[in-house]
Amino acid sequence: MRSTMLAVAIAAGLGVTSFAVQAQDAAPVHSKSHQKKASTQKVSTQATSRDAELEELKAQLSALQSKVAELEQRTDAQSDINVSTGQAVETVQKAQVVSDKKMGTIDKFVNNTKIGGTMFFDMTDVNHKEQVGTAGSIKKDGHGSTNGTGFDVKRFYLTIDHQFDDVWSANLTTDFNYQSTLSQTSLFVKKAYVQGKFDPLFAVRFGAADTPWIPYAEKWYGYRFLENTITDRSIDGGRGTAGTAPTGMGSFGNSSDWGIHALGATTGDNSINYQLSVVTGGGYKNPTRSKGVDVEGRFGYQPIEEMVLAIGGYQGKRAKDVQLGAPTRDATRGDALVAYRDKTFGVGVEYFTANNWDDVIKYTGGLPVPAVVKDKADGYSVFGDWTFMPQWALFARYDRVDYKYWSFAGAQSKLKDTYYNAGVSYDILKNLRLALAWKYDKLEGPNKAFQYKTNEVGFWGVLSY
Repeated sequence: MRSTMLAVAIAAGLGVTSFAVQAQDAAPVHSKSHQKKASTQKVSTQATSRDAELEELKAQLSALQSKVAELEQRTDAQSDINVSTGQAVETVQKAQVVSDKKMGTIDKFVNNTKIGGTMFFDMTDVNHKEQVGTAGSIKKDGHGSTNGTGFDVKRFYLTIDHQFDDVWSANLTTDFNYQSTLSQTSLFVKKAYVQGKFDPLFAVRFGAADTPWIPYAEKWYGYRFLENTITDRSIDGGRGTAGTAPTGMGSFGNSSDWGIHALGATTGDNSINYQLSVVTGGGYKNPTRSKGVDVEGRFGYQPIEEMVLAIGGYQGKRAKDVQLGAPTRDATRGDALVAYRDKTFGVGVEYFTANNWDDVIKYTGGLPVPAVVKDKADGYSVFGDWTFMPQWALFARYDRVDYKYWSFAGAQSKLKDTYYNAGVSYDILKNLRLALAWKYDKLEGPNKAFQYKTNEVGFWGVLSY
C-alpha cells in the first residue's frame, strides 16, 4: 500500500513536469522564418531533452520502487519481529506476574512467621552426699556421675510461630536437653498447637500447650534458667517403695500437656487473666490415652500492673486411668501466688498443696504391691531479686516441702525437703544473662537414717533470640 501511494505521487510529479515542458513549447515567437527554424531546432532539442528526462525519471521511479519494496520488506520483517517481541514480552510479563504472586506468598509467609529460641545452660561443680541405712553410713557420689564438674544444656527451646490471619495461628516448640549427670540427650515436642484468638479475653488452643500454672508462675519468678518453680522442681526423682530408701518426690505438675486450652487476659491496672485446660494428664512427654481427662485452671487479678494475686487448681487421674487397669482415684492440687515485679524489684510467695499425686492407683490388701496407699504434700517458695545497678542484680530463694504417705497399716512416713539458692546475675546483652550462684538441697527421710545433701556452685545462663 505504501509503495503504491509513493508511485502515484511520483507519477503525479512526472505529469507536472511534462505539463511544464508543453507550456514552454507553446510560448509565442516574433519571426516566421526565424520561428520556423528555431521551432524545428527547439522541437528536436526539447524532444531529446524530454525523452532523456523521462528516461531519467523512469529510472528514478524504478529505483524508488525498488527502495520502497525493500523498505516494505524490512517493515514487514520488523512487524514480525515486533509481534514476536510483543508475544515474548507478554509471556515474560505473565511469568513475572506468576513469580510476583509466588514471591508475594513467600514474603507473606516469612513476614507472618517468627522463629526463636531459648537455651538454659550451666557449668557447675556438684557435691552430693547420701546417708543411707540404720548404721548411718555416708556414701559420696551415691548417684553415679552426680558429683564433679560438668556442662549441661538443661533446655533448648526452638520455637516456630506462624500467624495465618488476625484470628488463627500455630506454634511448634521443640525441647532439647543434655545433662552430664545422665550422659544422654533428649528431644521432645513441648508445644504443638493451633490457636484461634477471637478476643483478648477468649482464645482457644488445640494440642500441646502451656498449662495454666507453672509457666505463669515462672514469668513472675524470673529466674527459671537457674531453677524450676516449686511445683515443677523434681526432688531427687521419686519416692522409694516400702522397705527401701526414699529417693524423694517427683514434680507436682507439668509445664505443658496435650488437650484443649481456653485463656484470656486484659491489661493495665485492675486487669484479670485466666486459663482453663482439659488435658490428658500425662504431660507433653507422654501423649497417652486414658479413660478420662484431667482439668487444670487458673485465675489471676492484678490490682496494679506490677502486682498479681493468683489461684489455681488441678484434678484428674494423671493418665493412670487406663482401660482394664486397676481402680484409681483423683489426684488434686491447689495453687496460690502473690508477687510483685517492676524494673528494679521482684518478690513473691508461691504455695501449693497436693493429695494422692503419686498414689492415683488404689491398692488393695493382699496384692503384691508397694505398701503406700495415699500421700499428701504441702510446700511454699519465697523468692526475691534486686537490680542494684544497670545489668546487675542480686537474687535469692527459699523452698520448703513436706511430704507424707501412709501404708496399709496406717503407719505414716514423712519426707522433708529444704532448698535455697542465692547469687548475682549480669546481663551481658539484652538477650544473654549469666548468673554466679550457689544452690543447696537437703532431703530428710522418715528417720535420720535417710538423708541426702547437695551443694552446687557455678555459672548458669540463658540465651534467647
